[in-house]
Amino acid sequence: MADTPDDRPASKVARLIDEYGLDGLGADLEARWTGEGAERMSLRDLAEFFNKRLLEQLLLDAGMSALESDVRTTYENLTGDDVSTGVRTDTRNRLERNGIDVEDLEQDFVTYQAIRSYLKDWRGAEYEGLSDQEKIEKDLESIQRLMTRTLSVTEERIEKLRDTDRIDIDDFEVFLDAQVLCQQCGTQYTVATFFEQGGCSCQQE
Repeated sequence: MADTPDDRPASKVARLIDEYGLDGLGADLEARWTGEGAERMSLRDLAEFFNKRLLEQLLLDAGMSALESDVRTTYENLTGDDVSTGVRTDTRNRLERNGIDVEDLEQDFVTYQAIRSYLKDWRGAEYEGLSDQEKIEKDLESIQRLMTRTLSVTEERIEKLRDTDRIDIDDFEVFLDAQVLCQQCGTQYTVATFFEQGGCSCQQE
């Protein structure tokens, strides 16, 4: 386990690990984040992994089945965007009949930002690969190169079709613009803006 400062900030993740009695989960999260290759998990995957562990513990405490498939299905029914209202309601009612406070559970679910804060600020962990900013910049560069290539190929094909009298046009200009639409709040961004500000502002408020 990485060294941690004496004046560690408050951490929702650390509090929940203690409240749910999940000894060793903090070290497990750190190991999965700092692992190499296929062993490494992203912060978003770790947030889902953590939330499922909370759900699993509550299922065990309630005497319900906590097999991996049951935990996965129940979690998806509670959080999935494409789950019907009926299925979500049935799942919530089943949990509540077994003494689980679903509203409290959902409030305990954490985001990837909470996981990142816990690992970096509370545990003092560091991942020695690309930093978050370096990874974002690298991926943005890759997308921009692909867009430039697509633009070039499009212009070339139009010119060849024009020069062989297959389409009618004199001078022309091709525009290529990739946009990211947040389905949560409806805000639309250029890819560059979206990457540079680290996602949608509605998730950062």
